[in-house]
Amino acid sequence: MAQKPMTKTQLVAALADEMGSDKKTAAAALDAVTAVVTKEVAGGGAVTLPGIGKVYCRARPERMVRNPATGEQIKKPSDKVVKVTIAKALKDSVNG
Repeated sequence: MAQKPMTKTQLVAALADEMGSDKKTAAAALDAVTAVVTKEVAGGGAVTLPGIGKVYCRARPERMVRNPATGEQIKKPSDKVVKVTIAKALKDSVNG
């Protein structure tokens, strides 16, 4: 049975325990990391989080898609998507 994902509150509490500080400092650190990653990826760059993976933005070309309700083929314009490549260390720790 799959367990529920960790919430932000639970993550902040775990970070505070790991850092040996209070929850307010841990929340500020998490918010700062989130802001830096968002700013860098939105600008077209990439961020490597050591031991976790690489977060980057990739352009998708224009393509034909099908409307599932009507079956009509429509042209979808090019867009960007955020991708995450998981680090080998994390994969190995999960599988080993």
